[in-house]
Amino acid sequence: MQRTLLAKMAIKFCCFSQEPIDDMDNWGESIENLLCSKSGQMAFQEFLKSEYSEENILFWLACEEYKKITSVPEMISMANQIYTEFVQTESPRQVNIDSGTRTKITDNISEPNLNSFDTAQKMIFSLMARDCYPRFLKSDIYQAIRQGKR
Repeated sequence: MQRTLLAKMAIKFCCFSQEPIDDMDNWGESIENLLCSKSGQMAFQEFLKSEYSEENILFWLACEEYKKITSVPEMISMANQIYTEFVQTESPRQVNIDSGTRTKITDNISEPNLNSFDTAQKMIFSLMARDCYPRFLKSDIYQAIRQGKR
């Protein structure tokens, strides 16, 4: 039952993706290649959603967008959004970071800078790279997408 559901999710992903998935051959080489691809991000997010850990990629993506900000008011606003959604204790999508990092972000949230979330983002990236990514490569979602491409 679960395998069929995951395969259907993969087919849905392939059918509704806005971008060709020609680059998927590179996804298996590294998590960096996977995350550099919009369709790779979407497939990985679907997988993480199935494992109830979607907050990891959502946080990582939010941090990537945050680093592109050029205006201080926008930076302050987005920093507070990221903090409220992912970092703050009891937040809706709280990511798994150590208490020291969480405290440092909390202490500095009133005066954020473009590097405010770097340490936390690296922790989440490392978690995804060593834990989630290998499982993704073995998942029914990834295998169904690969088979659909052939």
